[in-house]
Amino acid sequence: MFKFLALLLLSVCATAQAQTALHDDLPLLYLEQAPADSRDRPLVIFLHGYGSNEEDLFGLKDGLPADYTYLSVRAPQTVEEGSYQWFHKQGEGAYDGVTAELADSAKLIDAFVRQAVAKYHTRADRVFLVGFSQGAIMSYELGLRHPQAVRGIAALSGKILPVLRSQLKSGEGLEQLAIFIAHGTADMRLPYSDGSEADSLLRGLGLAPQFHAYPGIGHTISDTELQDLNRWLLSLNS
Repeated sequence: MFKFLALLLLSVCATAQAQTALHDDLPLLYLEQAPADSRDRPLVIFLHGYGSNEEDLFGLKDGLPADYTYLSVRAPQTVEEGSYQWFHKQGEGAYDGVTAELADSAKLIDAFVRQAVAKYHTRADRVFLVGFSQGAIMSYELGLRHPQAVRGIAALSGKILPVLRSQLKSGEGLEQLAIFIAHGTADMRLPYSDGSEADSLLRGLGLAPQFHAYPGIGHTISDTELQDLNRWLLSLNS
């Protein structure tokens, strides 16, 4: 009996380790949860915020559709051990980033998406980027510059940075991009106005983002926000 329980425990631990194994066969390191048959299944890619890592958003999958493929990637720049970023912040006051680093990270994400589409046998029109903070900024960077690369982006507590804002034009395939914007009204890191201004800018370009405000919520992801994100994903894949 004890031997059986020990074997069972080892099996459970091995399964957990397999589920959280760090993969290195794509341009960015990542965690994976994929169905046995991922062919043509929706693919959700999580992009974490400043100073975090690939483990931070991976748990969101438990509140999202069970039969999708989920990948959570690690940003390329090391802040310190276990802590990473997509780009260095620059300037004082309003949040901005080093332009060359934004471009380099966007290229890496673009390559990651294309290779992930091939690996999991799905299509670009079934891919969704879900980014938080710096990850949301990178979701905008890729999705708005290369809308053909993904079906939609979810920007959680993010913003559209000045260089991208100045270069955006209507058309160019943008109208096919689904956008989910979520922001807490009490966010002190990236203020609520960053989310509402992104919504206004995109509507001015003829897009129809789904904008959600969360009263009293700071720079974090609430349970209600996750439920809204779940409904948004399901609405685009029903």
